[in-house]
Amino acid sequence: MSGLHRGGSGSPLVLLHGMTSSWRAWRPVLPELERHHEVVALTLPGHVEGRPWDPGRAPSIEALVDEVCDQLDELGLDAPHVAGNSLGGWIALELARRGRARSVVALSPAGAWAVPRDMYRLQVLFRLGACVTGWPAVRRLATVGWIRRMLMLAVAEHAERYSPDDVDVLFSDLAGCTILEPMLARAHGDGPIRALDAPHCPVRIAWGGSDRMIPFRRYGRPMMDAVPQAELVVLPGVGHVPMVDDPPLVAWTILQVTRHAPVTSEGA
Repeated sequence: MSGLHRGGSGSPLVLLHGMTSSWRAWRPVLPELERHHEVVALTLPGHVEGRPWDPGRAPSIEALVDEVCDQLDELGLDAPHVAGNSLGGWIALELARRGRARSVVALSPAGAWAVPRDMYRLQVLFRLGACVTGWPAVRRLATVGWIRRMLMLAVAEHAERYSPDDVDVLFSDLAGCTILEPMLARAHGDGPIRALDAPHCPVRIAWGGSDRMIPFRRYGRPMMDAVPQAELVVLPGVGHVPMVDDPPLVAWTILQVTRHAPVTSEGA
C-alpha cells in the first residue's frame, strides 16, 4: 500500500496527519514511538501519495473515516492504538466512536467550534495558505530560518526547526492536496463533531499551548463539551502541529496512553 510508513515492533499504533499534510508530518517522533510499537503512519485519501479521492463521491468526515477503516482492514488492524493531529485527531475520535481504536490521542483535533464565524475563519486561513504557498518567492523565503518561523506561526511555534527538505515536503503536500477545497466547501454541513459521550476506549485530547491555528479558547472548549469523558492535557510551548516543536513531549504524550491502555482480547 502506497502513502504510508510502517516500522518498529510491538502493539500497533496508527498515526493520522492533518489536512494538506502526509505521513511525513510524523517523522520527528517515529524513532521514539517505534521503540514501543509497530507504527503505521497513514496518508489520508485525497492527499499526496494517498489514495485518490473518487471525484464522484462527496468528501466528508464520515467518508474519510470509512476509507481509513478500509485501510485498517487491508492492514489487518482491527482496533489499534490511534494518534491523530488536527483533521487526523477528528478522524481518530470517530474511530473511537466506531469501536476501531484501542486508545486515542488527539493532538489539537479539528472538528469543534462554538459559532459559525470560527469555522469561516479556518476556511479563510486554509485558502490563504494554499494561495500564498503557491508563490515560488514564498518557497525561497521559507528557506531562511527566522522568515520560515514568521511565515508558519499558524503551523508550529518553532517552524525554524523544519529543515529545507521538511519545508519542501510541506509545500508540496499542500499543493497536491486535492481534497482541500471540496472539504472546505462543505465544512459547515459536515460539522461540528457530534457528541461522543461514551467512547469505546481511553481518549486523551492534548492541545498545543501555543496553538494559533485552532486556539483552545475558541475551539478546544467546544471539543471538550463534545467529548466530556476525554482526558485533557495542555502541551506547553508547542503549536498546532507539535511534532516538530517538541518531539520528546509529543511521543511521551502518546506513549503515556498507549502503554497503559487495557489489553484487548486479541492482544492488539
